[in-house]
Amino acid sequence: MAKVFTITEGLENMGALKTGGQGSVYKGRRIGEIITAVKLLPTPMHTVNETDKHFRDFQSEVEKLKKVNEVPNPNVVKILSSGFTESGSFPFIEMEFIEGPDLEELLKPPHDPIFTIKEAIKLAEQLSNALAHCHKVAVKHGDIKSNNVKLNVHTGNYVLLDFGLAIMSDEQRRTSLRQAGAIEFMAPEQNEGEMLFETDVYSFGIILYEVLCSTVPFPLKDKGETARNMVRLAHMETPPPDLLGLRKNAMPAAWENAKKEHEMQVPEWLVSLVYKCIEKNPENRFKNGMELHEFIVLNSTLAVKKGELNEEQLTRLMEEKRQLQFDKDALQKTIQTYQAKEKESSRLQNDLLQKDRELEALRQRVSGLKVERAPSDKGVSKAAFFALLILTAGISAFAAYALFFKKEQKPYTAKVPSYTRSDTFVTNNLPQQSDIKRDTPKAVMPQPRQVKDTQLNTEASTISDRPERTDKDSASPPSALQVPANPHDVGHYRVAASKTYFHNAPDASTQRKGYLNQWNKSVLTALDDENGFVYIIYTNEAGQTSKGWIRKADLEIVDD
Repeated sequence: MAKVFTITEGLENMGALKTGGQGSVYKGRRIGEIITAVKLLPTPMHTVNETDKHFRDFQSEVEKLKKVNEVPNPNVVKILSSGFTESGSFPFIEMEFIEGPDLEELLKPPHDPIFTIKEAIKLAEQLSNALAHCHKVAVKHGDIKSNNVKLNVHTGNYVLLDFGLAIMSDEQRRTSLRQAGAIEFMAPEQNEGEMLFETDVYSFGIILYEVLCSTVPFPLKDKGETARNMVRLAHMETPPPDLLGLRKNAMPAAWENAKKEHEMQVPEWLVSLVYKCIEKNPENRFKNGMELHEFIVLNSTLAVKKGELNEEQLTRLMEEKRQLQFDKDALQKTIQTYQAKEKESSRLQNDLLQKDRELEALRQRVSGLKVERAPSDKGVSKAAFFALLILTAGISAFAAYALFFKKEQKPYTAKVPSYTRSDTFVTNNLPQQSDIKRDTPKAVMPQPRQVKDTQLNTEASTISDRPERTDKDSASPPSALQVPANPHDVGHYRVAASKTYFHNAPDASTQRKGYLNQWNKSVLTALDDENGFVYIIYTNEAGQTSKGWIRKADLEIVDD
């Protein structure tokens, strides 16, 4: 690469990195292959001595700038040297070269158009740290914008670059900003040539707005003077667009819905911070970088401690917790059921072995009878043979019955409720201990269970062929169902809790075992409202109807 001109002795010009209204940045190489960045100001010095006012101003600002690096900061670029070029007497400052993309590049493909909340908070902490470091030594940057902040690929830190505007005189600064400043990031007071600590805070707010929404609040449509004036006027008079609305529209299509929903939960303190930074009046902003950084560190630390949960997020987590507990209980019951089935299977196998031994013993007895018979008595031997054959068939049939039919009765799971996740009740349909007949020596076919009308459960009626549980089986409360005297439509609800139990009266002491679970999405019509309970008549898809009082605290109102 050919040299454009010589910067100074021992500092080689390797070509321009970028050019702007505040000057150009060149890539420089010192002796020893040290790569640096050189900010070259556009206005040359007529005389490089103390008699020139511009020279004195430059030297004064450089002395301030040197204080920034007296204490190293990982988020501020190091200033290595300053001086004047050998040809042309252009003022320059030499800075370390930061390898990595700037924010403007990080918001373009192949990167996502917006930052995640986590990355935005990281940027806010580190960039505010850089401002606090500079403001402590009275250095105002004056040109904070997305391409003046780089992500160091070696350290992972965001670094504030280009202090060229900071070393200009007030007159040079006003001229430079008016002609070629990054108008989208400029505070309203910069139109008058002012540069305050609050000015850097304003530009900081615009950067955060951009990484959260993929756009600045007042974008520049073209490079014409009319467009620039419109942006200036917007900074002074127009309220910024809704941050969260723009963020929602800028969500990457490749993100899953769960991630999109999570990334819309921008902490309230972060949103309010952005709006405070970009207030039109400097007095309404953070006073300086120190106050800004302290606010961010305090709130981001509290967010980690509290988990940054609003009421909606907390409710959702509680629901997830209840659902996990419900699934855990159901899984435990399922394990118990399988364990009971395994025990029953083992018992039936033992019974079958016992029957096999009895059969073998019977065969030996029959064989003994055949030996006692005379060989010439063929009629007796034939009868004994048929008797043995019939007896063997009977025992085999009994053993088969014991193995297959008895296994389905599940006698030892009577007290373990079956787990059904459905839109209706979770019920225990397993047979009771008293309904199961133990094995007997005779093969008796199972008889259908007779259920009297008075034994039907008053909580539900069914068109199913299988018998219903009795009041005794369901262990419902002894109190009678209290029916409203004048039932009428008093509202519509949906189940919100994991379970909501039926009661015989609007009284917690009358709770029954029947309940509706949270998977039931049916709209329930309340026919009476009393003492924190509503009277419900509910019929499920199987035709089962339940009546009773349900706690309103377990329900949510459904808008008509």
